[in-house]
Amino acid sequence: MNGCVHRIALSAAVATTLAGASLLAQAPVHKPQATFRSSVDLVSIQASVRDRRGRPVKGLTTADFEVRDNGLPRPILSMRSDQSSSVSLAILVDMSGSMRVGPKMAMARQAFDIIVSQLREGEDEVALFTFDSTLHERHAFTSRFGELRGALDDLRPFGTTSLYDATAATARRLSERPASHKAIVILTDGIDTSSAMTSAEVSGVASSIDVPVYVVATVPAIDEVQILEAATHSTAGDGADLRDLADWTGGQLVFAHNAVDNGALASSMLEELRQRYVLAIEAAGDHEWRRLEVRVRKSSTVVKARSGYFGG
Repeated sequence: MNGCVHRIALSAAVATTLAGASLLAQAPVHKPQATFRSSVDLVSIQASVRDRRGRPVKGLTTADFEVRDNGLPRPILSMRSDQSSSVSLAILVDMSGSMRVGPKMAMARQAFDIIVSQLREGEDEVALFTFDSTLHERHAFTSRFGELRGALDDLRPFGTTSLYDATAATARRLSERPASHKAIVILTDGIDTSSAMTSAEVSGVASSIDVPVYVVATVPAIDEVQILEAATHSTAGDGADLRDLADWTGGQLVFAHNAVDNGALASSMLEELRQRYVLAIEAAGDHEWRRLEVRVRKSSTVVKARSGYFGG
């Protein structure tokens, strides 16, 4: 009896196995489907927001911002604002012949020292570049600021001024730095005499890689109007000037006439950089220049951000 039951159970098991094999043979064979990971190219936007008194506006959310890409609203995919984030500065000092006049060079050296003194040792980083007809890297990016002490003392102004070309080249180098808050600071008397690029072209380069440009004119107060007029009628010939270069990149053109101005400028600039909101939108696929507009849905606020980017 037990043997019969065993034979019956075994026969049933074999039949079940054969039936299953037959079904498998009849069923179509499905190969594993290939899976693809989709990625989105992002455009980062550093945006500073100030109220009517010039004070930074804190605590904003994505709902407070509006970003338009070529006039069309775009969803903000992410936003962050971290005042503890490191800052990466490329300081670009004019060493052309015009800086020999009066106290310009002494004021530029003073401005450089004051800006570096307000960075956070071991956290922020800075590099020193100078320019005349060409760009010169005087010190690579470092977080050890003692290495920069006296870095400009032995340099003497000479030659023509390729301010715009030097700014574009510096922007490209700065784009490789990992910090989310980065900027170019130009210490100059504000006159370009020999660049191949125009201020508008340089603004496009800097804006496309989200590098704000702060132009600090280190000239006596009596020269301020003259510098503004000279900048407007510079050899760029494109109807744009240093103010446009600063504004279109989300930076600023300011004048530093003395040590007090330099100190206030350094504090304000670094405060603005640290408190910038970093927004991200999806990049357009078209290979073209895309115009960006960043607004805040609160009255009496001033937003500074890059003016555009290259799609594709």
